[in-house]
Amino acid sequence: MYPFYWLINELIHLYIWVVIIAAVFSMLAAFGVLDTRNHIVWTIGDFLYRITEPALRPIRNVLPNFGSIDVSPVILIILLWFLQMLLAEVFFSVLRM
Repeated sequence: MYPFYWLINELIHLYIWVVIIAAVFSMLAAFGVLDTRNHIVWTIGDFLYRITEPALRPIRNVLPNFGSIDVSPVILIILLWFLQMLLAEVFFSVLRM
């Protein structure tokens, strides 16, 4: 049971880092620091977009428009932390039984 819990917990942790990297990448591309016409940069950006957008889109649909500020990655990270805590609580409660 522990390897299953460890794997899910690590995947959630890895996805949190992917969301952070995608948010930073998006900001750097928006400010012109990264040249998105470069094929490698575009490929990395497209990969990050495809990985994070399915989780961020429902959050963006619910949140009001704050102009150019996107807080959906922060909300997603908080939800993922909550999921990690919930998963740990369920795992340790199953162990106590």
